[in-house]
Amino acid sequence: MCGISGILNFKEDGVDQDLLKGMVMMAGYRGPDDCGLYTDNCVGLAHARLSIIDPAGGRQPIHNEDGSLWITFNGEIFNYVELRQELIKQGHRFSTDTDTEVILHLYEEKGEDCLRYFNGQWAFAIWDKKKRRLFLSRDRFGVRPLFYTVTGGRLLFGSEIKSILVHPGVNREVDLHALDQLFTFWVTLPPRTFFKDVMELPPAHYMIVENGEITITPYWHLDYAQDNKGFGEVMDERDYAERLRELLVDATRIRLRSDVPVGAYLSGGLDSAVVTAMIKNHMSTPLKTFSVTFKDPEFDESDYQKEASRFFGTEHQDICCSCEDIARVFPDVIRHTEKPVLRTAPAPLYILSGLVREAGYKVVLTGEGSDEIFGGYDIFKEAKIRRFWAMQPLSRIRPLLLRKLYPYIQNLQRQPLKYLQAFFHVRPKDLSNPFFSHLPRWELTARLKVFFSDTVKSELISSDSYEDIKNLLPPEYYNWDSLSQAGYLETMYLLPGYILSSQGDRVSMAHSVEGRFPFLDHRVVEFASGLPAGLKLKVLNEKYILKLCAGDMVPLSVRNRPKQPYRAPEGKSFFRSGSGRARFEYIEELLSRERIKEFGIFNPDTVERLVDKFRKGHAIGTKDNMALVGILSTQLFVYHFIKNFTGSPLYGSN
Repeated sequence: MCGISGILNFKEDGVDQDLLKGMVMMAGYRGPDDCGLYTDNCVGLAHARLSIIDPAGGRQPIHNEDGSLWITFNGEIFNYVELRQELIKQGHRFSTDTDTEVILHLYEEKGEDCLRYFNGQWAFAIWDKKKRRLFLSRDRFGVRPLFYTVTGGRLLFGSEIKSILVHPGVNREVDLHALDQLFTFWVTLPPRTFFKDVMELPPAHYMIVENGEITITPYWHLDYAQDNKGFGEVMDERDYAERLRELLVDATRIRLRSDVPVGAYLSGGLDSAVVTAMIKNHMSTPLKTFSVTFKDPEFDESDYQKEASRFFGTEHQDICCSCEDIARVFPDVIRHTEKPVLRTAPAPLYILSGLVREAGYKVVLTGEGSDEIFGGYDIFKEAKIRRFWAMQPLSRIRPLLLRKLYPYIQNLQRQPLKYLQAFFHVRPKDLSNPFFSHLPRWELTARLKVFFSDTVKSELISSDSYEDIKNLLPPEYYNWDSLSQAGYLETMYLLPGYILSSQGDRVSMAHSVEGRFPFLDHRVVEFASGLPAGLKLKVLNEKYILKLCAGDMVPLSVRNRPKQPYRAPEGKSFFRSGSGRARFEYIEELLSRERIKEFGIFNPDTVERLVDKFRKGHAIGTKDNMALVGILSTQLFVYHFIKNFTGSPLYGSN
């Protein structure tokens, strides 16, 4: 895992090597082990290396035999061993043992079609000297980031936006349309980013830049149609479970390929337990596992983590996270996410990745992706209950099922049934809405826009975020069952835009730690997308097929435990309970009337009232917490990237 950057001049007038090196070293924490450059009269490729495969011989950028192709690559191709063997049979000669070189040789054979052969997580750029063509690509689920912009007759790209901002010709301005999207969906929709002039290459797409023209093309898409999955004859549920286990075993096996030690996250939930069980099947040496715990018992899962560690016999290490810890690292987190967040959840994972690195590990396997593809979140149950209720809207019994939702959110469970009915209501027009499953969440998030300044509201008066996402949906989406539609929205938007980004790559690579995700092996995802809905969410039993697959591989208590999503303390992380005081000076400064008014994103009066609620201990519920986190993180974003971008940390030392 690494960091990449590059420059392509549309006119052949040379590349500034100092600028190129400055771009890649701006995110040097992604690859602290080495730095390499390649330049010719119009292109420059840069690479900051985190050495995992072939540490001695894998320095990048790498070229093919005759030097006609050059690559800078961030990621892993997990099936590179098998691909390499086939390429050798076809006469290709290799000078390293890296997966990077396999990409080059397969590109020689297949051109852009090489992408469909890769099983991995990647962002790379290949310079084809003969064709004078730059070829960039990103993996199917957007595990690894890739951003770009065009300025002054040149294309700039990088693993992180801050690398692109090094170039003096790049404008730093908030994209208000992206602000509108983030305060609806929690994410921006590619190619849009929070910077007005910087784009994101969408997952499962490639870009070709040739003769000054940019062409972006999808090479893979997620399809839930069950008649094209090649399952053959109808299987019973245990046959499906056995097939799933076979796929997960192989997905885990190839993700253990590394020339450095590999650890795992063990959260106490089903997904990480399954991954740990799979790893133990392939490792004869002791396995090191890691987790984050919380001082606040509402969020702590340490008992389950310890039980799972004892069951698997792992060498376990955890780090306890307090509210003060979250507030302390939050500015650094936003510097790495490069966009605001509405939850504090990335902060403890940022702290956890620091622990992993201190323990001497560069690679961890985790359970991300399982909830999205197997119907694990309560949002899937919520949609099912709401549809069931809508069939008899006057029923007094059916709304009682709402009590089964979100048992871990204490404030919600205390609400009277009438409140829950009002919050989860179903309007007749909602049943035909393509976003039925996500309407309560998105509508709740969109209420935060009441905090926008009058100027921002005026700018966004014609903005329609729902239309934005509707324009991205594939035509077949409308033919899928409701669970598949909900799964698609989670997998293709929230997963890459938040879970794998703000909560994933950005906070782990801040400490030079690579995450690998067996559940996001495209073979596993494609298998899951073809399963009958009842095998994923059986009545209200989430991830039914995965529990069946896990069997006795995981502790019984973990397998039967109700879903407990990873969460972290939010508003109370920033204000001391009972004292009315902010925990750190930056909180007071950035939430002051003066700074709110100066930055111009939010209304000073409404923000002041919100902050006063937290000072007095009157703030409750998801909306208040999301509002505070969203406003503070946006203020941090503007302060660091728009007002004072220097390439140095705003607060903290990383």
